[in-house]
Amino acid sequence: MREILIVGGGYAGFYAAWGLEKKLRRGEARVTVVDPRPYMTYQPFLPEVTAGSVEARHAAVSLRRHLRNTRLIAGTVTEVRHADRTVAVRPVSGAEYELQYDTLVVTAGAVTRTFPIPGLAQQAIGLKHVEEAVAIRDRLMTALDQAASLPPGAERRKLLTVTFVGGGFSGVEGFGELLSLATAMVKFYPELSFDDLSFHLVEARGRILPEVGDGPGAWVVRSLERRGAHVHLNTQLLSVEDGHVVLSSGEEFDSALIVWTAGNASNPVVHNHTDLPVDGRGLLVVRPDLRVGTDSEPVPDVWAAGDDAAVPDLASPIPGAHTVPNAQHAVRQGKQLAKNIAASLQGGRTRNYRHSSLGVVATLGLGRGIFQYRRIVIRGLPAWLMHRGYHVLAVPSWERKIRVLAVWLTAALWGRDLVSLAAVENPRDAFVTAADPHRSDESRASDYPSV
Repeated sequence: MREILIVGGGYAGFYAAWGLEKKLRRGEARVTVVDPRPYMTYQPFLPEVTAGSVEARHAAVSLRRHLRNTRLIAGTVTEVRHADRTVAVRPVSGAEYELQYDTLVVTAGAVTRTFPIPGLAQQAIGLKHVEEAVAIRDRLMTALDQAASLPPGAERRKLLTVTFVGGGFSGVEGFGELLSLATAMVKFYPELSFDDLSFHLVEARGRILPEVGDGPGAWVVRSLERRGAHVHLNTQLLSVEDGHVVLSSGEEFDSALIVWTAGNASNPVVHNHTDLPVDGRGLLVVRPDLRVGTDSEPVPDVWAAGDDAAVPDLASPIPGAHTVPNAQHAVRQGKQLAKNIAASLQGGRTRNYRHSSLGVVATLGLGRGIFQYRRIVIRGLPAWLMHRGYHVLAVPSWERKIRVLAVWLTAALWGRDLVSLAAVENPRDAFVTAADPHRSDESRASDYPSV
């Protein structure tokens, strides 16, 4: 039986495996997906997870629940040697081993791009996975609880200061949603006021949301500033040691919560540990039909899509353009992968990937959003409703759609859940404290993560 190995269970990998299960004949091939996580993260929901508008588990699509006929391996591919038709797999536990394949599909996904900024690795958190979104939400809520018991001063000011670095979709949506959550929560703290909150968005370029036009991007900045946020354009982060933020503009302040969303980088296994062809950006060279290689030098039996693939954008009027690495393309490329791989095995004809953008839509907090399709721009509540409508239709499976809708309807009637479960990061502390009531205050403080 032919072995089809899919590296990565994100958008493109999940939809490729899901499609292959439906299109392959019985006994024609076995599909294997290697990914360290047992679920696909629906990343457009992560900003709403940080704000408590979507339950964390509802933004995670179980691989085992939906890929019933696919072998799933919990691990990370650390090297691809196509000359030998093997990959090296580092499992979640145990020794590294090799897997052989006949057909390889590389959909490893991008990783968060970071820079050697003093204190960044120790102080910041990303916004790419469900765990990070939950931690951001819990840390903000815990900070409000702690700040309410402190007198005005530097320590309380630091707890109530939030800094996002990166003005792309992930950063702006996460920033807007968390600002919305903080604004709603502060009403329940008579010791605090809205003026005590300090939210900073730092972007190195002269504008945010590069996927939208200059006008809509400027409107988003004005909208955030009207809500009390500080937007720092043409500004770089120089240092965050001990939570002390230093900006290239000369501004300095202390911040308890620092979220890094300043772009993505190609997966290290693609960029550094493969004998497959990559371009100058570290992306796999891909033909329009999603085969790896070029028309003159194709790589046999290797396919790729998603954030790690330089897929030609046939719908763009710009010669040599590549598709934007976003969920809209990754989902559709995954579906096209399944069709083309099945066609190649069954003697059919493969088709080139071509998809014109449906526009871009972003949430900026509860009841606020922006949508742009070419010259059409919609702002405010209608755009926010479009954002929710599009993504509830796009999330895989009716089970997930109904769960998300149920949470939204519940929140519309009674509001969001405003409870922090930060102690879940140290679940044994309550048990240990009960066994040793004389633990130091410092050790008991570990019930809550440092914010």
